Amino acid sequence: MPSQTYSHDVIVIGAGASGLTAAGGCALFGLKVALVEHAAFGGECLNHGCVPSKALIAAAKRAHEGKRGARFGVSMEGAKVDWGGVRAHVEASIATIAPHDDPARFEAMGCEIFRGTARLTGPRTVEVAGQTLAAPRIVLALGSEPAVPPIEGLASLPYLTNENLFQLDRLPSRLIVLGGGAVGMEMAQAFCRLGSEVTLVERGEILSRDDRESAALAKAAMEADGVRFVSGTAVRAMGTAGAIALTLDDGAVIEGSHVLVATGRKARGQGMGLEELGMTFGSNGIAVDARRRTSLKHIYAIGDCRDGPRLTHVAGYEGSNVALDISLGVPTKVDWTALPWCTYTAPEVGQVGLTETEARKTYGDKVRIVREHFSDNDRAVTEGAMEGQLKLIMKGRKLVGASVCGEGAGDMLLPLAQTITGKAGTFALGSAVIAYPTRGEISKAGAFAAWEPLVFSAPVKRIARALAALRRRFG
Repeated sequence: MPSQTYSHDVIVIGAGASGLTAAGGCALFGLKVALVEHAAFGGECLNHGCVPSKALIAAAKRAHEGKRGARFGVSMEGAKVDWGGVRAHVEASIATIAPHDDPARFEAMGCEIFRGTARLTGPRTVEVAGQTLAAPRIVLALGSEPAVPPIEGLASLPYLTNENLFQLDRLPSRLIVLGGGAVGMEMAQAFCRLGSEVTLVERGEILSRDDRESAALAKAAMEADGVRFVSGTAVRAMGTAGAIALTLDDGAVIEGSHVLVATGRKARGQGMGLEELGMTFGSNGIAVDARRRTSLKHIYAIGDCRDGPRLTHVAGYEGSNVALDISLGVPTKVDWTALPWCTYTAPEVGQVGLTETEARKTYGDKVRIVREHFSDNDRAVTEGAMEGQLKLIMKGRKLVGASVCGEGAGDMLLPLAQTITGKAGTFALGSAVIAYPTRGEISKAGAFAAWEPLVFSAPVKRIARALAALRRRFG
């Protein structure tokens, strides 16, 4: 297609975390950008995911503190949950953050906004709202949607997903959660703390991609809160609004007023002309290379729609990479060596790099584990939040992974990620000056512990004794 027939330099389809980052970046570099979106700007994270869920978790934490009785000499009697007030807090949180993703902001950057459902009508053409756009580069940032398991009878029930959970007009009296991943675990604990009776059903391992010790600590804390865990597969669902019964494969029956489906996500991208263009799909999304290019190299796929990790910070990272690739020709490639993530249960479960299981599969008996317990940290002690541990996964002296379970675990991942990538080192982290008292000292203590056997080894002690002898003799 001759260049003069192009309407834009790049077309970005989808205004979630990845699409907004890619479109805004390209526009700031001076490219003519078409940004297409049929729904609310901000995508999953702002409207149905990270923001509302963390706001709900904050309300649940407040309720939990109020119901724990006297602590630290302070009594908070009469704690009461007002679901209308909780919803108002969730909605206010979304509204406060929404201007960051507002269409007007991206128009000011130079993006041209198109509203409607997009369809690719050719390798370089996109149809939206009766208009045909054309560009030499196209970015697919289509997102994902809840994956609903094929449970008999479930489709006929008014089940919940993260897309309608936060619009409930009342607090569920008995909530059944299907799925023990991050969403299922977070929402199970939050609703339990707010006053719902909660049962979580997971046929496999809870938090299956996380460290097993961390997952066990989180589960124990949730059980102490009152969450009931059931292993099994729901094979039949029946009931009506407010009266739901799930029959498991072992014959057990679980009853509830609401059921939340949190069994994962599936990529969007079907029915918009990609198959007709011959685009290749992976097991759960569009197949891409390390530069996020699809099988049609001028078309990129980023964020949840491509086959790979589904995290908001990953989406933003990919959007930045693609903006550089398209705008400046910089062939940036993704690197998951120090990929961090966190599940915001109480305690939080954070992970960066390899888990112990993954490391042992790769490095075998070369793996060394260093632990540092929150109960040894002064800040954790003063706040009465001593549950949890830091676990460093070492290959020799090199950090290849870290698992953190405890209060504020997610905020501790940055220096660990920098250490894994080689932008810092465990020796430097272990000798760093850290503000006291903070939980950052846990990372420092763990890193120091990794070097302690060498620092205080027999050869080093001989050097120290020799120096001491010289001083005694010569002053």
